[in-house]
Amino acid sequence: MTAGPDRLVEGELDDALWCLLAASDDDDPTRFTAEHDRVEPVLVAATEPLWTAWRHAFAARRSLLEGDREAAAAGVRAARDALIRCPPDARTALTLAYLAHVEVASDHFDAAMLTAIDASLIAESPGVGGPSRELHQAHQWLSLTLTALDLEELAVAQALSGHRVAAALPDLADQWRLLQLCAQQHAELAQTLHRRGDTDRSRELADVAVECAQTARALDWEPDPAEQSLLDVVQAWGLACRGDLDDALGPLRSAHRRVHRDGGIWLRGYTDLVLARLLTRLSQSQAGGGHGAEATDLLVDAAGAFAATGDRRRYRQCLLELGQSTAAMGRPAEALHWLEAYRADTGRAHARGRELWAEMFVRRSRLREAERQTAVLRRHAMEDPLTGLGNRRSAERRLSSLRLGDEPLSLAVVDVDRFKEVNDDTSHTHGDEVLRRVAGLLLEHSRTGDEVYRWAGDEFLVVLPTATESQALVAMDRLRAAVAAADWGDLQLAEPVTVSIGVATEAGAGEGPFGWRSLFDTADLHLFTAKRSGRNRVRAPGGRAPCEGAP
Repeated sequence: MTAGPDRLVEGELDDALWCLLAASDDDDPTRFTAEHDRVEPVLVAATEPLWTAWRHAFAARRSLLEGDREAAAAGVRAARDALIRCPPDARTALTLAYLAHVEVASDHFDAAMLTAIDASLIAESPGVGGPSRELHQAHQWLSLTLTALDLEELAVAQALSGHRVAAALPDLADQWRLLQLCAQQHAELAQTLHRRGDTDRSRELADVAVECAQTARALDWEPDPAEQSLLDVVQAWGLACRGDLDDALGPLRSAHRRVHRDGGIWLRGYTDLVLARLLTRLSQSQAGGGHGAEATDLLVDAAGAFAATGDRRRYRQCLLELGQSTAAMGRPAEALHWLEAYRADTGRAHARGRELWAEMFVRRSRLREAERQTAVLRRHAMEDPLTGLGNRRSAERRLSSLRLGDEPLSLAVVDVDRFKEVNDDTSHTHGDEVLRRVAGLLLEHSRTGDEVYRWAGDEFLVVLPTATESQALVAMDRLRAAVAAADWGDLQLAEPVTVSIGVATEAGAGEGPFGWRSLFDTADLHLFTAKRSGRNRVRAPGGRAPCEGAP
């Protein structure tokens, strides 16, 4: 990775991006730091806004790992500033989703939610394009962020969206990871609903979790040991959540031994938490219990692991479950200790805040979608769908806004000569293509600041602000000549396409026609004169253009 700015290629940037994203999804911070050191020169050399945003985003994550929260916050702000100049596509959605995850890891919950909303709006918009690696990764990071915000229903929806995108792509590794994420998110939501007493829905979600895990195993893909162990734990958890406690215990014990031998700190804590929950259920379902003490010890170890890795959400879950389990075991003083620790880290305000954020997330998403639909409808109402030019309604609105009399203004009405013969001799498809090309030529050869509209049928309107009659005649003759000189051979027309143009000018200072409709009618009258004079001509009240087609 030694290329300088002059030799930088997109492939190197892509490699740097995916390497750092993979390292970010690992619970080993030293791996991310090492990858960041390795690819940072490539990111620094890139100057496009998107890569500037990624450089700051990864620097923010590194600052967070190093305990410098102020530097992390500054990196997030710089990344967002760079993203303002980026189009709303899948890569921008992925960058925002990743930034949201960095912000939630920094305990900036409000900022994380706002960023997640922006990312989801882009990721779920029709204009984001077809399935892509960037898009499914955006859904993946959004799912992880929403889980950290205790918005588990939304996290499940994002994981499913990511899985649908990944399933349409050829990379089996990505398909496997999104299936694993779906299994995990469904199992976690099943656990939450079981705790709230909604056992039927909890069982349904657990079935989905197990199905996703089994589907992942059926793929012709060999994950690394840590990923496989996490899938083993999640599948056992799904079995437990749907009531198959005895079927889950053996596989989970086996995964627990393997993880504690080879796994990282976070994975060890996660496995301890799942096994503790399974043992608690077994104690509740069997006379005399027998697993309570082991479950408590596992929860203590899990809480320590989550505290060490900055997983505050699961740390709080461990504290709450420790309070509940020790209270059930008849140890009120110990239960009070754990519940007090839980209260100090969270509370009703925090829980209510998450509910309000969930409601806001949905409402803001709906509002943005309504705004987008309104903008689409407004554009369709004002735009000609064939040529992409403003339509007659758009032209009339523009003309009504003009202040006539202050300075010169010219209008030109342009008509395609013998257009009916094009449709009759060839086809309406050829006619449509002629109109599209004429529109393009008018736009291409107009003066800077002039405006072109499709008025009706084969008739166009050109608005020339500040143009005197002589200036308008010169400008319109240039447009006429461009159409006449264009190559129409591929359409196999009987004759080359030409246009006739009528021009009218409001000279300012009270001279000339009064009002735009009078101005338009004058231009239209001179269009008729150009047609009667032999077509392929420009006509105005003061005469003809200095150069035009032969009679």
